[in-house]
Amino acid sequence: MAQGATGTTLTNARLITPAGVRGGWLRTEGGRIAALGSADDAPPADGCAVDVGGRWLLPGAVDIHIHGGAGAAFSHTDPDQAMAVVEYNRSQGVTTVVAGLVSATPADTLAQVSALAELAEAGEIAGIYLEGPYISAAKCGAHDPAVLRDPDLAEFTAILKAGRGHVAMITIAPELPGSLELIRAAAAEGVVSAVGHTEAGYDQTRAAFDAGATVATHIYNQMRPLHHREPGPIAAALNDERVTVELINDGVHVHPGAAELVFNAAGAGRVALITDAMAATGLGDGEYTLGELRVRVHNGEARLVDSGQIASSTIVLPDAIRRAVRTINGVDLEAAAHSATAVPARALGLDDVGSLTVGSRADLLLLDEDLTVVAVMHRGSWVRRL
Repeated sequence: MAQGATGTTLTNARLITPAGVRGGWLRTEGGRIAALGSADDAPPADGCAVDVGGRWLLPGAVDIHIHGGAGAAFSHTDPDQAMAVVEYNRSQGVTTVVAGLVSATPADTLAQVSALAELAEAGEIAGIYLEGPYISAAKCGAHDPAVLRDPDLAEFTAILKAGRGHVAMITIAPELPGSLELIRAAAAEGVVSAVGHTEAGYDQTRAAFDAGATVATHIYNQMRPLHHREPGPIAAALNDERVTVELINDGVHVHPGAAELVFNAAGAGRVALITDAMAATGLGDGEYTLGELRVRVHNGEARLVDSGQIASSTIVLPDAIRRAVRTINGVDLEAAAHSATAVPARALGLDDVGSLTVGSRADLLLLDEDLTVVAVMHRGSWVRRL
């Protein structure tokens, strides 16, 4: 099934496109999607043709919030560690990743961002995401509280310089001094601000969105909880059409009923499925690290050794798609796939991935009837063969 010199055509597929689900074929050339056709249209006769046997054909998954996998983490400055995460995820159908960093000292943050910028320039990652350090100590979760600090425009400018244009997103707690100024500065530099790890009230959160924040970091988790007299950041995010809402759908972080509420309130067009995955992903139970903190994984559930606090997940994004279809009422494969591809891509302005459209990158994910990954294509080349 090697790609032919004149392209590859995948036939007899059920394609999930922006226009809906349809039977047909898809053609790749030069690492891009060159054409799509319905079952009634004759596919191109030249090049390599692969009959996919009626399986589901999706865009490659896009994970905008991930910290590690396969025993490696993006927080290390070793490029081999970062590439281990990238390559493992590609093999599992996640063809676009934004490398996530947890809160660290100023010096370590600059070193980590600088190292990841090289991989972004090489096209291996789609950008850099900083989950902190400008977050609430009361809602720090699996972040080291000793390294948290208030927003600092001078430090942020240094981070952007180290990132050489590849810092894509940063999470900020709106209640911290200087948060709105930093959100505005980020927007001016084309960096997405996300509201998360926060004790902010409803009005404070709305002010952050008005200042330019456009993402809610893993809704529910490490946020002031929803209350009918003080709705807080959860209601502010769900009510705001400008905001993309991240959701960790691993069966640990969010109950299916709460996930259903998110989809019903925001709609699949504003829900971005993420993993928040750590180094233990793809491995067995045991002890690992997240940043400088020790994490124990038991039955796939990751928690801090010292406090028992939930610490990231151990899933890959196609797991979240399958779980959404099976456990969240009203969410079908089309909606779940959209939330793991087009929605996160759009949230970060990644305009050439996440969609089966002509001209998009030929990143493809093939699922069987059980929604299990059976084949993956990245930039028009097979990473995992049918």
